[in-house]
Amino acid sequence: MTTDANAPWLIVGLGNPGPGYAANRHNVGFMVADLLAERIGGSYKRAQKAQAQVIEGRLGAPGPASRRVVLAKPTSFMNLSGGPVVGLRDFYKVETANIVAVHDELDIDYGTLRLKLGGGDNGHNGLKSMTKAMGPEYHRVRFGIGRPPGRMQVADFVLKDFSSVERKELAYFVDRAADAVEALVTEGLERAQSAYNA
Repeated sequence: MTTDANAPWLIVGLGNPGPGYAANRHNVGFMVADLLAERIGGSYKRAQKAQAQVIEGRLGAPGPASRRVVLAKPTSFMNLSGGPVVGLRDFYKVETANIVAVHDELDIDYGTLRLKLGGGDNGHNGLKSMTKAMGPEYHRVRFGIGRPPGRMQVADFVLKDFSSVERKELAYFVDRAADAVEALVTEGLERAQSAYNA
C-alpha cells in the first residue's frame, strides 16, 4: 500500500445495474457506494474509459487526513466487474493495493463486517472477475448477508431483496460499512479492522 497521501483510492461498490436489482442482497455494495456518494457530495457521471458510474472527491475530515477517492459502480453485470475496474484503475492511475471492493458475503452473519487485503473469491462472481483481471491484492470490505435458509439456492438468495426483518437494520449496517470504508482509506487496514471486524 502506498504511503503517499495524495495517491488516489478507487472504491468499487459491486452490484448489478438496473432498478430490478437495486434492493437485492447482491447489491449491498451499491448501497454502500451510494451512501459514500452522499458524504462526498457529488453526483455520479459516466466514466470516460470504463463501463461505470463514478464520483471523484475526498473522504475523511477536511485537512491532511482526507484522501482523494474515485467512487465507482460498474454498469456491467456483476460477473463482468473486472473489466470496468481495470479500466478505472488504469485511467486514474491507482495502485491495485489502493482499490477497495465493497461486496456481499455469504459466509458471514447478516450485518457483520470483515475487512481484508487479498484472498480468494469464495465463489463471489464479482470478486472472481476482478481477481482474474488484476490479481487478488486489493482490499475487500465484506458485508455479511448470511446463508440462504433451508434448501434455497444461493443464486436465488442473493438476487432476492433483503427481508422485512433485515430491512429494519439495513440502513444502520450500510452506514457502518460506509464508516469502515472511510476508516480503511484514511487510517489504514489494521486500525479499520480493529474498529469494524466483529
